[in-house]
Amino acid sequence: METRDRILEIVRAKGPVLPVQIAKEIGSDILMASAHLAELTASRKLRISAIKVGGSPLYYLDGQEAMLQKYIVNANDKEKKAYDMLNENKVLRDSEQEPVIRVALREIRDFAIPLNVKYNNNREIFWKWHLAGNEEAEQIIKSKLKIIEKPVTEPLEKIQNQEIKPAKIEDFRGTENAKHFPVEQKIEEKPIETLQKGVKQKKEPRKHKSRDKDDIFLKDVAKFFEKNKIIILSSEVVKRNSEIDFVVEIPSVVGSLQYYCKARNKKRISDSDLSNAYVKGQLKRLPVIVLSPGDLSAKAQEMIGRELSNLTFKKI
Repeated sequence: METRDRILEIVRAKGPVLPVQIAKEIGSDILMASAHLAELTASRKLRISAIKVGGSPLYYLDGQEAMLQKYIVNANDKEKKAYDMLNENKVLRDSEQEPVIRVALREIRDFAIPLNVKYNNNREIFWKWHLAGNEEAEQIIKSKLKIIEKPVTEPLEKIQNQEIKPAKIEDFRGTENAKHFPVEQKIEEKPIETLQKGVKQKKEPRKHKSRDKDDIFLKDVAKFFEKNKIIILSSEVVKRNSEIDFVVEIPSVVGSLQYYCKARNKKRISDSDLSNAYVKGQLKRLPVIVLSPGDLSAKAQEMIGRELSNLTFKKI
């Protein structure tokens, strides 16, 4: 039996597995086991989870989705709360949720299936429990919208200023559309590059090197860090001249403390901006500091110290 066929048999017998478990079963190292799992995932013979155990995703077969539920213990508190709410209600209306729950629903995509419902020339996002039937979800949505006519739903795709084409209600689990959907702000995913004593951006082709010098916001943040003796442990430029993620060390009377830092170049920081940063900080299990040259909105000011007790805002 080929190694990949053997891996499929193991997953079929055991359910969702980690690369370290496969490595042990096939008598190989984790690197080789991960390579086999990646090939099986690329060929769509296996699926990969969004939830992680010890930093690693789980690999599983179609039909084993319910077995992922026992791993929700590895999620953070807000994600667990969103999970419990969705499990209990089967369908949640995105606009009715508090900002941190809306962000968390987008993170637990193993269990939350996005539906974009169109009715009376309006669109609304709803979240369906991954094991709920489409007919059940449709009835709940109709009840929430207080309409008699059958709503038309379509997958919530990761789009940037493009029209979504109508589609009948269906389960988007297992499709590419189910894996990606927008949060409050559009975030362009890039790998985090670790550095010790400075800010290092992802290398661009030679013709774009001159553009990197124009990232004024990055320079302003670096000056703020230098002035306050803050050490950068890692950085990720999400959007040039607009948004940067850091993990930093901040000096204190009890020694240096690690923080997740979200730097936003905006005139006004909204409650959604804070919620997004707060959830990311929870994922990293770090306190959060948000930096911006702008001011907090009235709603954002109310959230600090009440809902987001482990978050600090600094104007630069």
